[in-house]
Amino acid sequence: MRALLVVNPAATTTSARTRDVLIHALASEMKLEVVTTEYRGHARDLGRQAADSDDIDMVVALGGDGTVNEVVNGLLHRGPDSRLPGLAVVPGGSTNVFARALGLPNDAVEATGALLDALREERERTVGLGLAAGTPGTEDESVPSRWFTFCAGLGFDAGVVGRVEQQRELGRRSTHALYLRQVLRQFLDDPHRRHGTITLERPGADPVTDLVLSIICNTSPWTFLGNRPVYAAPKASFDTGLDVLALSRMSTPSVARYATQLLTSSPERGPHGKHAVTLHDLADFTLHSKAPLPLQMDGDHLGLRTSVTFTGVRRALRVIV
Repeated sequence: MRALLVVNPAATTTSARTRDVLIHALASEMKLEVVTTEYRGHARDLGRQAADSDDIDMVVALGGDGTVNEVVNGLLHRGPDSRLPGLAVVPGGSTNVFARALGLPNDAVEATGALLDALREERERTVGLGLAAGTPGTEDESVPSRWFTFCAGLGFDAGVVGRVEQQRELGRRSTHALYLRQVLRQFLDDPHRRHGTITLERPGADPVTDLVLSIICNTSPWTFLGNRPVYAAPKASFDTGLDVLALSRMSTPSVARYATQLLTSSPERGPHGKHAVTLHDLADFTLHSKAPLPLQMDGDHLGLRTSVTFTGVRRALRVIV
């Protein structure tokens, strides 16, 4: 087997020594080419090259969810195809939602051992993914489509992601405390939290209007706080379409209530109540906003959008697990 290992040298939880150990372990089992990313989007370019190659069987992403997202978008630049190289993930970021949702250990060394076991036992699965694109007939129609592995968001949560990215550019470490501080600041500064600007449209159903927050989940859990899984959409799965959690009110009492529900969520129950909208297994839908709102995918802030069309694509990519 020939594999390409894409290494993010800025991965927050792996040292250079740890990466050398992982590379040695993988190289003992396969013909391994190792490339270290040098710029934003480099992992996507490497994934694209692997997809267009005739002799790469697997791409291993060593990094966080952002690295995985770039590799996936490179691999799928022409769309899903059963002949594409398989994807393997060695978690190296601060949260690693995709890897953990696949059932992989959160420790890079243990995950490498699990990957080698999966290769020896020929274990793999095909997972569904989400695809977001600019909506035809809107000012965002020319925005390129982009795949996401576990979640996307338009509005409040994307604003939080953007604030965290700004803090990290200033040298702050990516910690859960940093995220919680930015959640509070986003809540205090968000001009749209009292009057929602988002409308959700889907085939065969009435529009859902005046939404303040919209979270799209491709799997569950939505994220992790340390080792605690958080379930925004407990029914979401790699084997179904997309799930949505949306809120139509973000007053101080309602935010306190829904935040508590998120922190105490479980695979059986997520946020619920009068102002919570939950939708399961959607094939496609569109979010429109009266005002430009931040968009995030897999924890990567992508700027402002007024309209995004989402599609749940089943059996999109082969993953070694």
